[in-house]
Amino acid sequence: MIRCSVVLGDAVLAEWQAGLDDLFALVAGRFARVEPRRLAFAYVRGLLAPLERCNGWTIAEHAGRRSPNAVQEMLYSPCWDPDLVRDDVRDYLVGHLGEPSGVLIADDTGFIKKGVRSAGVQRQYTGTAGKVENCQIGTFLAYATSRGRALIDRELYLPQSWTGDPERRSRAAVPETVEFATKPQQARAMIARAVAAGVPFAWFTADEAFGQNPGLRDWLQEQDIAYVMATRKDDEVDAGLHTRTPVKDMIGRIRPGAWRRMSCGDGAHGPRIYDWAWTPIRAEFGDNRRGWVLARRSIATGEIAFYRCYGRRGTRLRELVRVAGARWAIEESFQTAKNEVGLDQYQVRRYDAWYAHITLAMTAAAFLVVTRAIEAAKGEPQAAAAS
Repeated sequence: MIRCSVVLGDAVLAEWQAGLDDLFALVAGRFARVEPRRLAFAYVRGLLAPLERCNGWTIAEHAGRRSPNAVQEMLYSPCWDPDLVRDDVRDYLVGHLGEPSGVLIADDTGFIKKGVRSAGVQRQYTGTAGKVENCQIGTFLAYATSRGRALIDRELYLPQSWTGDPERRSRAAVPETVEFATKPQQARAMIARAVAAGVPFAWFTADEAFGQNPGLRDWLQEQDIAYVMATRKDDEVDAGLHTRTPVKDMIGRIRPGAWRRMSCGDGAHGPRIYDWAWTPIRAEFGDNRRGWVLARRSIATGEIAFYRCYGRRGTRLRELVRVAGARWAIEESFQTAKNEVGLDQYQVRRYDAWYAHITLAMTAAAFLVVTRAIEAAKGEPQAAAAS
């Protein structure tokens, strides 16, 4: 049964089950055989069930299996392609949430692991723990609109210690065609897939790990994709003829009265209110395009965060603030997917099995997000599909 924090009537439960059946019908054709399809659907139901932990054993038991073997084998079965299911789930989300003003958001998240055999695992920094840990890192793309937000794409980050080790790659079933890619390069590939699929969006945003990458910024401008990306305070931008200046100095020249207090969106505790200021970047960006440095100042501490921005001439400060605030949508999506559908509760080591689990968890999370949006559109008290 679907996990839920409220008591629901039979009619509501039947409606939600019908919605889940519709989602299954959408992806059913991606499975070449009946048994893997049934197991995949049982897997998604298990991820949605109120299980204490969502792993091979508990999901198998929920599906009435005596052992997790068949469930685990389904995760690396050649009878289905997780990338095709990902595409269907993305289209399902766009169909329910899509808006021309939508925002794409890239970020990475860590999956703490023991041992050295899981694909991509090594001691590396992860913001999930806030320190260096033995973990895997996944780079994700989220989609956010006024109707909701959800993860729509994913890539497993493989450090060079993995891509350069044929024996290690072979043990974890990493395909020979997979080469080393930085996280910004992975974000670029996922954005390109979203564009090719016709995902409606107006902006891209990300934290400074992506914003300070010139290759990603240049590519976005070449594709004419507007962006608001965080950057370091010492990041230098064009401030005049043959002059480059750190963004903190450019913002430091702004008169105190130019700062404006406004919300960048609602958070768990209400509107996220900061002081904001902006100034143009003195560089050529193409016909009817401009660049800006945006600053966000904490009302409580005075701490300032900085952003590089690119978009249409005439863009207003409030629009840049909206996009900067949209970045939190991916953090909320990670939290929902980990807490509600076991995004991080897998027990697989293979590269292909990682993609399979993550894709099915994204499928389960997409169902919750769409169900929320449908309930909210009814104008009724929001009977949250996920607490």
